[in-house]
Amino acid sequence: MAKAKIVKKKKPIILITNDDSVNAPGIHALVEAVKGLGKVIVVAPDKPQSGMGHAITIGHPLRLQKVNMFGDVEAYACSGTPVDCVKLAVDKVIHDKPDICISGINHGANHSINVIYSGTMSAALEAAIESIPSIGFSLLDLSIEADFTAAKKYARLIVEQVLNSKLKEKHLCLNVNIPKGDEKMIKGVKVCRQAYAKYEEEFDERKDPHGRRYYWLTGEFINFDKGRDTDVWALEHNYVSVVPVQFDLTNYELKKKLETNWKF
Repeated sequence: MAKAKIVKKKKPIILITNDDSVNAPGIHALVEAVKGLGKVIVVAPDKPQSGMGHAITIGHPLRLQKVNMFGDVEAYACSGTPVDCVKLAVDKVIHDKPDICISGINHGANHSINVIYSGTMSAALEAAIESIPSIGFSLLDLSIEADFTAAKKYARLIVEQVLNSKLKEKHLCLNVNIPKGDEKMIKGVKVCRQAYAKYEEEFDERKDPHGRRYYWLTGEFINFDKGRDTDVWALEHNYVSVVPVQFDLTNYELKKKLETNWKF
């Protein structure tokens, strides 16, 4: 009797990027978090790119340099933006689409309106545009010495959920934020909506030694949303927030109103 052929399951390819640079503690924590779940490949900016949003490089050439910073994990530093990193990774490093793209772990919050400005989340959304399931991870701690213990635990759990998911979502993208503090303080995970909040901003005007004016952007984060189903509420109450996001910015409700009420 012929023996049944054993087919080895192919390991998923996990692309990791960020916006804080390939040197940031957060990306090293994310690599550690998902080791063993698949073949990990890192392509990340060679310098901090926070607040770059969905910027791409078109005015000068991009460079990729192989780096040895993650042990046996294949890794590259890219001279471009987080979105450039995803594009180059697919086209020139992997030569295919990875099974998942994860971005982070960002130093600082990317909840609510931050998703618009975030390089971390723009990298994840770029992957989603290419039908690559993606997740952006952020820890609500800006310190270079931040404790990523809890963030690593929940990052692994959520990546496992996505890799094992039977969801047929073509452009799956999740925005995950983890509260600052001890792992024991976290109550669990909540799937949320994005809170309606914004920054009340102003520019602090100063003068350099030559008497020329320059400006520092300052401001305060204001939450206008009192809902208990938002990412801001979840984080304030020590839950990990998970917000499904999308790149389709169409306001469908307003579209219907315009179609009905506008006459040309």
